[in-house]
Amino acid sequence: MVLSRNKTSIWSSYLRNDLLAIYKKRKEYMRYINEFQEGDRISGIYLCKQKTSAMTKNGKPYDSVLLQDKTGILDGKIWDPNSLGIEDFDGLDYIDIVGDVTSFAGAMQLNVKRVRKAHEGEYDPADYLPVSENSTDDMYVQLTGLVNSVKNPHLSALLNRVFLQDTEFVNEFQSHSAAKTVHHSFIGGLMQHTLSVARLCDYMAGVYPVLNRDLLITSALLHDMGKTRELSSFPLNDYTDEGQLLGHIVIGAQMIHDYVKEIPDFPVVLENQLVHCILAHHGELEFGSPKKPALAEAVALNLADNTDAKLETLTEVFAADKGKKEWIGFNRFFDSNLRRTGEI
Repeated sequence: MVLSRNKTSIWSSYLRNDLLAIYKKRKEYMRYINEFQEGDRISGIYLCKQKTSAMTKNGKPYDSVLLQDKTGILDGKIWDPNSLGIEDFDGLDYIDIVGDVTSFAGAMQLNVKRVRKAHEGEYDPADYLPVSENSTDDMYVQLTGLVNSVKNPHLSALLNRVFLQDTEFVNEFQSHSAAKTVHHSFIGGLMQHTLSVARLCDYMAGVYPVLNRDLLITSALLHDMGKTRELSSFPLNDYTDEGQLLGHIVIGAQMIHDYVKEIPDFPVVLENQLVHCILAHHGELEFGSPKKPALAEAVALNLADNTDAKLETLTEVFAADKGKKEWIGFNRFFDSNLRRTGEI
């Protein structure tokens, strides 16, 4: 049967409306990953962030999938990828799945029974990308406030060039995460982390006269800028080739050097001190810093960066525990069995 252009348009409109109605109905009952409990039967659409094929010890093929929505990530297993209920799909596809929530090695896992690739219109991508709870616009206003507070003319010119004039960088900075996993691994996470570190540095500069506030605030605002190139954008949020080969610390130092070349008469000594703070902000060689802190500002930056990373990680660990248990369990990042603070 051949449809006229008018009839085709009408048919497409009906189809879009049907898909929209299905999407709205399904969203009312959508179960987010952070709501899953062991023993649940799950049916819904999720983003397949990653898909890999492997073999069991007995030589039987299976697929391992990483499922994502805006509340978290869950490992899934398709133990019989050749069964009739398993349709073809790839990583970064949105997939409609049916599966059972199980527990393996202390972590939840989804045993996938059926899967099909979802069609555009059946889902809203906003439901599947983790986003900062803080407004991007509000965070950017606070960041520009810190930029404007720096008085040194050379550092001020540098910050204005990066955060006010380079719109391409600003767009990347606002939407990027601060990590692939562990902490601030959500859209806006890089800006949220940067602001927290800069605020901690601002406090320290007001308490300890040994610190040069302009240098410290500038290094805090720029310390993780290399992550805009170390990590790819969402939904992938994975390491780039450049990130794997160089890492965000070296990338950030290179970016600062390139920006500084655009600013007339920028003192070499000041550039070296600023770049040193970036190179040393992880504190130890075994944590990825090419240099250990040699300046007071580098020490302060390392403390602020470490403080925010660890406290945000704790925040996310406690938020992910839906059982509200007092003892959360062993955490590899802290190398400790974590417990909630009880009522005092």
